[in-house]
Amino acid sequence: QVQLVESGGGSVQAGGSLRLSCVASEYINAGACMGWFRQAPGKEREGVAHVRIGGGFTYYDDSVKGRFTVSRDSAKNTLYLEMNSLKTEDTAMYYCALRTDGCRLALQPGDYKYWGQGTQVTVSS
Repeated sequence: QVQLVESGGGSVQAGGSLRLSCVASEYINAGACMGWFRQAPGKEREGVAHVRIGGGFTYYDDSVKGRFTVSRDSAKNTLYLEMNSLKTEDTAMYYCALRTDGCRLALQPGDYKYWGQGTQVTVSS
């Protein structure tokens, strides 16, 4: 059972930056897909970015395109989310997730099997 642990959340002013990390407890196959999701109070969990571990597929939601960058360090079994130009509407609990069936468009939370516990991001005006 793979375990995922996120870190890097915090409080920042609008326009600031944060980098989230997600460490997997074991090696992740190159064909697997990892994603970042977020959930604000009272809202549904939404996908932010998805990436194929071995490369060749990266997807960003329109709301973060150009501001967020997802990357991975396979040697460290770690997924990152670099968040720049943060907005108040980016405030949410951020989760990383893993699916072994590969990436495709329109991935939903239910398509992922493994989840981290989340890290809170709060952006103030």
